[in-house]
Amino acid sequence: MIAAISWVPKGASKSVPIVAEPPSKEEIEEILKSGVIERREDSENAEDDEEMEVEALKQDEVAHALAAANALGMASKSTNPETEGIADALKELDMDGYDEEDDGVELFGSGLGNLYYPSNAADPYLKKDDDDDSEEEEDTIIKPEDSVIVCARNEDDVSHLEVWILETERDGDSNMYVHHDIIIPAFPLCTAWLDCPLKGGEKGNFIAVGSMEPAIEIWDLDIMDEVQPSLVLGGIVEKKKKGKKKSIKYETGSHTDSVLGLAWNKEYRNILASCSADKLVKIWDVTTGKCNLTMEHHTDKVQAVAWNHFSPQVLLSGSFDHSVVMKDGRIPSHSGFKWSVAADVESLAWDPHTEHSFVGFDIRTASSDPKPSFTLHAHDKAVCAISYNSLVPNLLATGSMDKTVKLWDLTNNKPSCVGSQNPKAGAVFCISFSEDAPFSLAMGGSKGKLEIWDLLSDAGVAGRYGKYANELRHPPQS
Repeated sequence: MIAAISWVPKGASKSVPIVAEPPSKEEIEEILKSGVIERREDSENAEDDEEMEVEALKQDEVAHALAAANALGMASKSTNPETEGIADALKELDMDGYDEEDDGVELFGSGLGNLYYPSNAADPYLKKDDDDDSEEEEDTIIKPEDSVIVCARNEDDVSHLEVWILETERDGDSNMYVHHDIIIPAFPLCTAWLDCPLKGGEKGNFIAVGSMEPAIEIWDLDIMDEVQPSLVLGGIVEKKKKGKKKSIKYETGSHTDSVLGLAWNKEYRNILASCSADKLVKIWDVTTGKCNLTMEHHTDKVQAVAWNHFSPQVLLSGSFDHSVVMKDGRIPSHSGFKWSVAADVESLAWDPHTEHSFVGFDIRTASSDPKPSFTLHAHDKAVCAISYNSLVPNLLATGSMDKTVKLWDLTNNKPSCVGSQNPKAGAVFCISFSEDAPFSLAMGGSKGKLEIWDLLSDAGVAGRYGKYANELRHPPQS
């Protein structure tokens, strides 16, 4: 499944990501202590069992082949001359010695010396194809005009981040492929891209990951084959078990349960908000790796957090306690403003075109009449994800467990559906509009396949919002 999607701004990635150095002895010891290996043992044992079954199946096939050869050989003496050739051919294969090696056999030469070469370049029999090498090098390059998408996936008990490249050709055709991936130790639940320069310089290219574990990991997207995150916020120090009792010691300021939501502050670039199944909302400084503020205003697990686009100190949080709370980080002692909703909050988002609205509510009425601006029966099952379009005002996308993604025009607080699609992604868990290419909507779900909806390929959507597309292609001259 795909649990989370984040777009990387165009030009933020290194044109040629570097390859990670092999881990040092200290890093290997740290990996062993983290318990990553233990968590993977079960899946590896399952693979070993499968390999044993395959081997047993091969042996059965060999036995059947030998039996068939013997039977055919016996029959050929008196009945069918064609079966004699089949029997002889099977026997020549020497199935009894199928898995045995004969050190005396020489293949096309007088010994091992003619078979081994210190490198591919030194092998006179190996065809060199410079075109293949150049194609591989070209695939490694990330061009400034490329769209980069990070998917948090889990498949066969292996969790990883996939870094996808979406190329758009001049003729309008697109090409999409995985550039590289990063193996992560725990089932991912949420991601947030950030450019805070954790390793020096003016900007970085990092992805923060929340998972089933209480730690938040931050990975460098400009490094391939990396085995350790650049930074870990919180997490478990040690686990102890005495009889039936278990005790867990956490890092100072850490969450104590799964991290369900993350939000990076674009204005204060060292600030990251997180929320958790432990009912808490936390504010982190990624330059120090410390938790600056913990808020306890919810009574059930907190699923989503979002910073206001215009007032970057203002944070929304949505919970399974059927409430959305708005807090100002400058006055953490204030209880904030609260809106009650009819169900668990799975996702929330601020309107990027106005500072006083988030989906369904106007914050200006918070103290007098905290009722929704509109109520929308968007899908037949739970809505898991929402995303505002950064270019087109009042355009909202919704993704649902009913396997569909829909587009809504929210003009005048009177929602109307302007587009719908079944992306063949299964139950839809995450959707996200690109800010660089606002008519591209990334979608992921239970089938584990990343899908991109080009909104302009829908005639109805293109006719309705074509003027915005033209402005994007031909921006007004100043």
